[in-house]
Amino acid sequence: MTALTLSTAAATGLRADAIVVGVAKGSGSKGALVVAPGAESVDKAYDGKLASVLETLGASGGEGEVTKLPAPSGVKAPVVVAVGLGEVPEKDETYGTDALRRAAGVAARALTGTKKAAFALPVEDADDICALGEGALLGAYSFVAYKDQGDAKDAKKNDKNAKAPLAEVVLLGGKPRDKVYKAALERATTVGEELNRARDLVNTPPNDLDPEAFAAVATAAAKEHGIKIQVLDEKALVKGGFGGILGVGAGSDAPPRLVKLSYTHSKAKKHLAFVGKGITYDSGGISLKPAGHNETMKCDMAGAAAVFAAVVAAARLGLEVNVTGWLALAENMPSGSATRPGDVLRMYGGKTVEVLNTDAEGRLVLADAITKASEEKPDAIVDVATLTGAMMVALGNRTFGIMANDDAFRTSVHEIAEEVGEPSWPMPLPADMRKGMDSPTADMANIGERMGGGLVAGLFLQEFVGEGIIWAHLDVAGPAYHEGAPFGYTPKGGTGTAVRTLVRLAERTAAGDLG
Repeated sequence: MTALTLSTAAATGLRADAIVVGVAKGSGSKGALVVAPGAESVDKAYDGKLASVLETLGASGGEGEVTKLPAPSGVKAPVVVAVGLGEVPEKDETYGTDALRRAAGVAARALTGTKKAAFALPVEDADDICALGEGALLGAYSFVAYKDQGDAKDAKKNDKNAKAPLAEVVLLGGKPRDKVYKAALERATTVGEELNRARDLVNTPPNDLDPEAFAAVATAAAKEHGIKIQVLDEKALVKGGFGGILGVGAGSDAPPRLVKLSYTHSKAKKHLAFVGKGITYDSGGISLKPAGHNETMKCDMAGAAAVFAAVVAAARLGLEVNVTGWLALAENMPSGSATRPGDVLRMYGGKTVEVLNTDAEGRLVLADAITKASEEKPDAIVDVATLTGAMMVALGNRTFGIMANDDAFRTSVHEIAEEVGEPSWPMPLPADMRKGMDSPTADMANIGERMGGGLVAGLFLQEFVGEGIIWAHLDVAGPAYHEGAPFGYTPKGGTGTAVRTLVRLAERTAAGDLG
């Protein structure tokens, strides 16, 4: 686990394995390289020629670029790492928190296997410290639980991803004794650690993370952080009439679970309910997925992982808001006991659904959980789900869609997501598309028109939201799992997307701004 500390010391005097500095593309036609604020002492050690040296080595200051060079005499660290920040900001503007977060993430990844690094990047206020801390923790992340570490003496021969992450990051420019900066560091540590916990869950192979195992992880965390937990097993689900969750899990030897996590604060005036899709493996069921679409389906519980992490983060931060997390956990498998296309399920609350496609299963488990969450009449419900491939077709692999039954709330969630650096886009819920889910046999079918399938899924979920409750649906199918090369603070594999959006929403709600 990477540790974060603050220091007001000069970068050149710190004993560390590396010093990270920021560089940017200068304005004007020549676009000369510029050393960013925070690195003045390091630049001075190069006789004011750090930018020239870096340009000679081919550095341009472009975002995500990393250049390593030996430190000059007078600098206690042996290596200087220059990370690109992109364009120099306009007058009276700053680099922005997400640019800093990405730069810190890039630097942390570049320093995998290093024990200690000092980050001499631009800091204007405590928000910048929080962004740098988050970026460092997220960039330093690696999932090596299933890697053969081998003999410690042969560590250099191990796969690069199996090296220990950066152990300690000293953030320069912060004020260790200032309560505002200390709070920023605490927030960065909490959000970073919990987001990485969500990544761990998404990356865990499905043979080791079935619904019961996921519930056990949640139970342990709840006990550690003073969160009340209730786990409904298959018997309780049958007794309660949770037909959606039971129907999806019917084909698996691993029975489903519905987990309720309740964080409460004595001074809370608002109550948020977060609902997460937790399909620990999705084969598609009887409507089996085609070849090439099964290999990453361990990630189909990313929504539940995000909700779990956000509730724990809210508890660790002591936010003055009540937050309830609902994890709808099931494994969708084909077998003789599996739900068939054409079957009718009686959902929690009594509504009947004709299942025309068993691979449209996430909406079924979410429907039960949303109905149950609505009974507590929270001020708002937000569900998070890797729900539709259609949303990936619409928005690509890095942006999630936001649908809601209230335009102002949808706008607020979108603004929050953009603020914390999670790309998103507001999507509509066209009323005319609801007719496509009409069923001659049941109250409705689980699929409708093929075109606009992501919107159809949102319309389906809207049917189960309690009257008078504002609700938003985040379809994170694209950004929840990254199959390409790492970039910024985003690793290969589980990303932990939506955790930061949910935490910021809880913070705003605690401050009296639900949106």
